[in-house]
Amino acid sequence: MTEQFAVWTENDAEQSARWGSTSNAPVPKRIVVADDTMKADDAYRLACEGTALLWRGDFQNARQLSKAVASRIDRKPRRASEDPAKAFHLHRQTQGRRAQILGMLLIPLDADLSIPLRRAPDAQVALTEAFGITGEPSVRSLRDILGAIGAHEWHRKGVFIEALDARVHPAFGVFSPVRGEYVDLVASAPLPSTESAFDIGTGTGVLAAVLAQRGVKAVTATDQDPGHCNALVATSRGLATAIR
Repeated sequence: MTEQFAVWTENDAEQSARWGSTSNAPVPKRIVVADDTMKADDAYRLACEGTALLWRGDFQNARQLSKAVASRIDRKPRRASEDPAKAFHLHRQTQGRRAQILGMLLIPLDADLSIPLRRAPDAQVALTEAFGITGEPSVRSLRDILGAIGAHEWHRKGVFIEALDARVHPAFGVFSPVRGEYVDLVASAPLPSTESAFDIGTGTGVLAAVLAQRGVKAVTATDQDPGHCNALVATSRGLATAIR
């Protein structure tokens, strides 16, 4: 993949840094420098217009600004439809637009993935696990960075799955199985057969592990994301289940 660079003007000079995006979002066409003096209404307006904000202020204030912008997004009345398919499409459209706007708040990263902002967390380990060391300064959205930090904690602590009586340790980019209702459903629903089962889009592999534990002889789990497949292997080994 061709490397992309974010470009902006700061101190009357053109600056640039490597662009990174977990969701493969394009480089914002316009980037302006922002700090603690930026008001939420102005940030929201600029983000809606497609202007990204490169943060130079306090890291915790950036988090607060992001929350304030999110509240302004959520105030807008949502389009509704009685048709389930159209309602689902509108919901996805709204969520996509929300993510796009919130993704306009950018955080600079040094070459070692440290965050050169006041009151920034020491997140080098989490960011290295998620993004890998590039050896050069970069720019990412605050959402990406907070997601990587949160994923690191999920991976470190694990998520207890009652149906397995064990912890699953999801890696970055793999949905954490924090909603237990679907796990409980697979753990308790009558099985039409115990000869074979398929888990399509397996993620952490938790559902495949539940099926294997219930005595299904051949459980095949697939996912198009290599990172998810690695998580599946880790889950299978950790629980000593036979999943392929």
